[in-house]
Amino acid sequence: MLGLRFSVVTGLVLFGSRLAPAAASTSAGNIVDTGYASYKGNVSYSNTVAYLGIPYAEAPLGDLRFRAPLPLNTTRVAAEAGGQVVDATTYPMFCIQGTTGAGDAGGAGSEDCLKVNIYAPYGASKGSNLPVLVYIHGGGYVYGNPANWPFDDWINQFPDVVIVSVYYRLDSFGFLTHPDFVDGTIGDLNAGFQDQIQALKWVNQYIDTFGGDPNQVTINGQSAGGSSVELHLVANESSTPLFHGAIAQSVYRGPVALPEQDVPAFEYYASYAGCGSGTVADQMACLRNASVSALARAQDATNYNFTGSLYNGFRPVVDGTIILDYPTRSILRGEFKQVPLIVGATSNETLSGGTDILTALKTYFPSLTVYDLEAYTVLYPASQYASANEQFRVATGEPDVRCARTILSTAFSVFNNTWTYRYNQPNPTQVNDTLVEHAAENWMMFRGTNTGYNGTTTFTPQTPVELAFTSELFAYWLSFVRSGDPNTYKLARSPEWPQYSFASRERIVLQQDPQNTTTNSGNYAEPEPAGESLRCAFVASQVDHQQA
Repeated sequence: MLGLRFSVVTGLVLFGSRLAPAAASTSAGNIVDTGYASYKGNVSYSNTVAYLGIPYAEAPLGDLRFRAPLPLNTTRVAAEAGGQVVDATTYPMFCIQGTTGAGDAGGAGSEDCLKVNIYAPYGASKGSNLPVLVYIHGGGYVYGNPANWPFDDWINQFPDVVIVSVYYRLDSFGFLTHPDFVDGTIGDLNAGFQDQIQALKWVNQYIDTFGGDPNQVTINGQSAGGSSVELHLVANESSTPLFHGAIAQSVYRGPVALPEQDVPAFEYYASYAGCGSGTVADQMACLRNASVSALARAQDATNYNFTGSLYNGFRPVVDGTIILDYPTRSILRGEFKQVPLIVGATSNETLSGGTDILTALKTYFPSLTVYDLEAYTVLYPASQYASANEQFRVATGEPDVRCARTILSTAFSVFNNTWTYRYNQPNPTQVNDTLVEHAAENWMMFRGTNTGYNGTTTFTPQTPVELAFTSELFAYWLSFVRSGDPNTYKLARSPEWPQYSFASRERIVLQQDPQNTTTNSGNYAEPEPAGESLRCAFVASQVDHQQA
């Protein structure tokens, strides 16, 4: 099967037209009037329109660099449109990228990137009142291009929803941190996360013109997108509910640091960019005038060369206004939005590298103490695993990402319907790796995507068996979006996805049919292993030093 595969490498704005089927007609069924401007979308299938690069906030340029997003000035947009239909048929430039850490340099993209892609049924308009899925991409808050995760196929198969994919600022452009930003005088904390909030506010106000129902919005994300979903669930972000359900895939449980812990990284970054002298206000003025290339080099160096602090990345922090505490602490206290939830992880994922468990844990969670680490050696003894690799993956993978499944579902199931999953289908293009790695489900859900450097990806055609499995996944996900239950509109061949509860810790295993048919499902239910439940309870108890 693998020998018959071929790849298509995509890049920048052309990739949407390369992948989409030939455009159908350009009648009014692909033109939407928001009230301030009309947008023409790309007819990617006869029943599907992709409105690409719709702005949801003002461009964060000049003095707005490192600032919270400003709401879109619709008067300006209307004046610029001049009564003409705005073309929205090609993907916009993505946000400035950081390095993946694999020897590549970041820096591609644009600061003028606060846009959304909207995928809707052809002819959907105000009054259609379709449920809405808002997708937040992953990439460690450092990189990621929504064009690499297209939703045309989802709408084509299930034209009963509207899907919105969000661009938000990344790396230092979105998450530059200093305690002096707390009052908002010279900068704003968590600007990239506030981009996501502003996108949700725009959706709440305007998605009805694309056929969506603002009162039936589900947020969804994978990895850093899953982490973002978790943060939205606990964040103090709006007096009006911005979403009504959540799907969190492989939640990245990286530390949500305190601003003061990021001061050494800020100083190194500013100095590397040529802005190291003067007060913090002076440094910020200099950074706002610096070139994108200078800042891109500085953020790459800070992420991977800076050794002057245990906290050297640019990620969300506890700002005391929107993010009030470490998310796990908020969840354990029951301080979260009580909405229906799907949460899960892949079978073998870890976000740590190397072979030494304690070194990897200390690198990932810098504030773990010697006593914390000793407890991990007791909890994950080598005698319980078939190999050292399996022991490493479980001992690091559970605190890194997998235990979010148990922590979130245990708390949420007390208040609302909750479902969990274990994704168990390897990415078939990773021919030397039969394990189910982090992001394996992205390959299946998004046209065989394997993301590369600086906003690029490789799409690999999928077999009929794989496409049959993708249809099952689409149906479960969009059934949840439509009804708050993954079973309501599942495919007939798909098994019932058991609901999770404290008393009945069941989940579904998601995998394609091992007999390689297109007519049978490979999915099945299993209990959450008791040992996993206990280990994840321990992981949750470590929140003060994990800061996750």
